[in-house]
Amino acid sequence: MIRLFLHELRAQQLLFWRSREAAFFTFLLPIVFLLLLGSVYGDEEIDGINGSTYLLAGLLGYGVVATAFAGLAISLVLRRESGVLKRVRGTPLPTPVYLGAVIASTLVVIAANAVAQLLVARFVLDSRWPAALGGLALALLLGALVFAALGIALTGAIRSAEGSSALVNAIYLPLTFISGVFFSVETLPGFLQAIADVSPLTYLLDLIRSLVLEGGGSTEDVLVLAAWGLAGLVIALRVFRWEPREA
Repeated sequence: MIRLFLHELRAQQLLFWRSREAAFFTFLLPIVFLLLLGSVYGDEEIDGINGSTYLLAGLLGYGVVATAFAGLAISLVLRRESGVLKRVRGTPLPTPVYLGAVIASTLVVIAANAVAQLLVARFVLDSRWPAALGGLALALLLGALVFAALGIALTGAIRSAEGSSALVNAIYLPLTFISGVFFSVETLPGFLQAIADVSPLTYLLDLIRSLVLEGGGSTEDVLVLAAWGLAGLVIALRVFRWEPREA
């Protein structure tokens, strides 16, 4: 079973890196944003935090959402509607192994993106090194699992391959701005702050920033993220489909 999982994980990695669009928008784009915005605002303070450090934490969270939520949801819908998922169920490959490899591949991409961002921030933008690397790794893992569950849950609401990108982007792109990836939530109007207060990305960013700056995170942030992840998992188990919805 382990050999089968590793073989499928390798296949999923090859599929990801061979897709130029996926590799750019989910892996490279957060690094580009960090370089560009860090070069412009890196010496300023955002919400009382050094600009490059603030942006590093924000874009680490952005990388998680772009890969585990947006990228995963879109790719699963495309595979579902093209009949790939249906054919997978007809092979000897166990479905838990397939989905596990898909999610594990997503985690590998997030880990690689996080390492690249940390190196760019430290050696190009002269940002501070995170105070708790181990805790940061665990926070990114938690965030990845939470948003993967939410991404899989979202596939149940997407009826067509053509509409997948539009719906996913309409959700996650505004969320990145509202939750404080690029600037302080305190500068937002009240109704947007109310949305930020319940956004799972807000809690992930707060957890990441605490670990980067102080070496410790809030239990509340962890619990809220876990609650979102559990809700996403419950919905995903109920609505995820292997057969095309357009058929």
